[in-house]
Formats: sequence, structure tokens, C-alpha cells
Amino acid sequence: MLLELSEEHREHLSFLPKVDYAVVAEFGRISLEFLRKGSNPKVYEGAARKLSVSSNTVQHGVEGLTYLLTESSKLMISELDFQDSVLVLGFSEDLNKLLLQLYLDNRKEIRTILSELAPVFPSYHNLEWRLDVQLASRCLRQQIKPTMTLKLHLSQDGEQSSQVLQTDPATLLHLIQQLEEALGEMKTNHCRRIVRNIK
Repeated sequence: MLLELSEEHREHLSFLPKVDYAVVAEFGRISLEFLRKGSNPKVYEGAARKLSVSSNTVQHGVEGLTYLLTESSKLMISELDFQDSVLVLGFSEDLNKLLLQLYLDNRKEIRTILSELAPVFPSYHNLEWRLDVQLASRCLRQQIKPTMTLKLHLSQDGEQSSQVLQTDPATLLHLIQQLEEALGEMKTNHCRRIVRNIK
């Protein structure tokens, strides 16, 4: 699977051949720091002074390299696919080897960082339900008005919470139908491939 880079990312990465290989390796280190702690303008300014370029140029170069490494790590692309993806950028063979080495050395750490950054959603724990049917009221003697009351128990980080939902049967049937369609979609080859690449 080849990594597709937009024109903007190619433009950001076009700065790399203009600097020394040691600087590219340093940009790789800064990219990992960017993933761990976020953007640090002082680092960009310091590097810009040393290279006699604007801090925006350095920032774009680091962001482009970060994107290249994170997307490659997310998709777990092979060495050959990474080389082919970088080959279209028109870099020298030595720079391509350096980028490949950066990717191979850091892909496990990048995947670990990305998994820590992923949001944690509540998970299903239990479901209680009740069906209420109103047969008549003072105004209407013959009326049938069913209502489903659901109490959804969720757990997140060891803590339990519950949500009470109330709906009519028609809406509940529509919800069930949509969820079954989503589960059916998850069984397709395309979705299985995506889920396999996410893990």
C-alpha cells in the first residue's frame, strides 16, 4: 500500500533536501517530541536561526516529516512501500535511506504514542428495559400509546455510569435496523482491511 501525499505535504517536505542529513535526523527527533508534547515554537526558532531560514519553514518541514512518519506507522506500510512512497518526492538515494531508517527505528514508538492519544469511549456494561403502554386517559378512552424505557449502564476507566433513554417502538425499530446495517457493513472486506490496519 503506497502512501499518497498531497501537494501541500510535498511542499513541506521539499525543504529536507536543502539541509544536511544530520539536520534531517534532528527533525525526526523533533517530530517525535511534537507527537509527545505538542508544538514548541522555541525549538523551531532555534533551528531556524542555525539554518538561517524562517521558523515557518522549519515548522512546515517538521510537520511534513511528522505526517509522513505517522501515516506510514498508522498504515504499517512495508519497507518497500515506504521507499516507493518517498521515491515520488524526488529525493536523493541517501536521503531516502535516512527517511526509511527514521521510519523503521520509530514506527513502534509512534504507534504507541498514537494509541495513547486515541480517545477512550465508554463501553457497554448492561441494559435494563421496560415497556409501558398507556391504554386510556381522561380525554381519550381507547388509546394505545407504547413507550420503551431503556437504562444503559456504561463503564469507563473502572467507573460506572448510566443513561436513561425513552423512545417509541417505531424509533427503536429504526435504530435496531441502522445498527444491524452498520454491523453488516463491518463484515465487508473493505472494513476488515481498515480495522486490521488500525490495530
